[in-house]
Amino acid sequence: MSHPKMNAPSAAAVVAASMIGAGVYTTSGFTLGDLGEPQYVIAAWAIGGVIAICGALCYGALAQQFTESGGEYLFLARAIHPAAGMMAGWVSLLAGFTGAMAFAATTFESFARGAGFGWLDSLPDRTIAIVLVLLAAIVHSLGLKRGTHIQNGVVIAKLVLIGLFVLIAYSTLSTWQGTNVAAASEAGVDAGTEATSGGDWAFALVFANALTWISLSYSGFNAAVYLTDEIEQPTRNVPRAMLFGTVAVAVLYLLLNIIFVYAPPAADVAGQPNVATLAAESVGRQIQARGSVWGSWVSPLVRIAILAGLGTSVLALMQTGPRVYQKMAADRLLPRWLIGRRGGHTGAATITGPVESLPTIWIQAGLAIVVICISTLREQLDYLGFTLSICAALCGSLVFLFRNHGVHPVRVWGYPWVPFIYVVGTLGIATLTAIRVPLQATVGLGTLGIGIAAYLVSRFLWGSRAFVDRRN
Repeated sequence: MSHPKMNAPSAAAVVAASMIGAGVYTTSGFTLGDLGEPQYVIAAWAIGGVIAICGALCYGALAQQFTESGGEYLFLARAIHPAAGMMAGWVSLLAGFTGAMAFAATTFESFARGAGFGWLDSLPDRTIAIVLVLLAAIVHSLGLKRGTHIQNGVVIAKLVLIGLFVLIAYSTLSTWQGTNVAAASEAGVDAGTEATSGGDWAFALVFANALTWISLSYSGFNAAVYLTDEIEQPTRNVPRAMLFGTVAVAVLYLLLNIIFVYAPPAADVAGQPNVATLAAESVGRQIQARGSVWGSWVSPLVRIAILAGLGTSVLALMQTGPRVYQKMAADRLLPRWLIGRRGGHTGAATITGPVESLPTIWIQAGLAIVVICISTLREQLDYLGFTLSICAALCGSLVFLFRNHGVHPVRVWGYPWVPFIYVVGTLGIATLTAIRVPLQATVGLGTLGIGIAAYLVSRFLWGSRAFVDRRN
């Protein structure tokens, strides 16, 4: 029985949907509040984009050699040791998908409540976020084809709305208020005291922490490697989907964040989580000041685009996350009933082709709901950024280890500079962030440690299979 697979554009849509989520619409307000100057915010987004593009090239090279679904779990388990893979899989379970999904859903609720619908305000806190997670689980419980079609449609609508906003915003460039150097500097003195009062070292720590938040916005660049088994011609299409999707999103991020920090007065958005809607309101007022009444529609347009973006982010995470747990179950590191079902053999030897696993989907949804109920947005940002950076750097280092491997030689364009930028940049950001926010870093390291402990427990309970790459 043949199963439908995703083509390259659909895989790129998953990448875009995974990347364009909560971070881009919230991070720059916090970043401007900490750094104090708009140009530093844009520099941070540019650096984050370069690191992400280097990461997409590294992951693409790895995906050409390790050709199964599973992402970091698969790479580290096959290349280093099952314990390393279990650690990465545990990070995916708690942070990469569960935490990121909770972050996107929580942000969705905050923007939905600000839309002006009174009946939404009457709902208990976190209700909207929980309902969004449940809807995403229902959509992907319908199967790969239906879920992919729904997601592709929403992604296209989202990109059209974002593109329209970008065009409208840049048409008002001459009246942007954040370009007033004196005003921006005055706002920066108040907002960025922590970054400037302690000298270069203090600034480096604050800048690194900002990059950690921004790296979370770019973290979906590797989404396609979690779905390798479900993509046509994976050795060709997976690397292309990641590279093209990441470059396009990086350019879009720069265009959007220039608007976010320069269109409104810096003092209005510094430290604010709703920087995107504040910028949209400012653009709308500038259009209305020119005598155009349609400027009042700019803010609702952006809010709809944001809600669509956050919705597709939750959809994409609900699609990719369960594939990691299925692969771990196939390797007998989790209960085998999590593997799911497909036409043909259902043993633990390998997962070939699209697989339906309702248990993993609903476990993912349940964990995300728990995180939604117990944490705040800023706590999620610090924890997710640091924890994901560690695992991502470990995977990037495989490019060096397997450069001249006899069985799986990993060749990446721009070697050694591309993997060097990715690994050193990611580790450097994580290290400086750990110095500045040791509590969240400690929790992140604890997550890694729990992954090792979980591997030992899984060996005792379910045994393990031989870890051999089965190439498509």
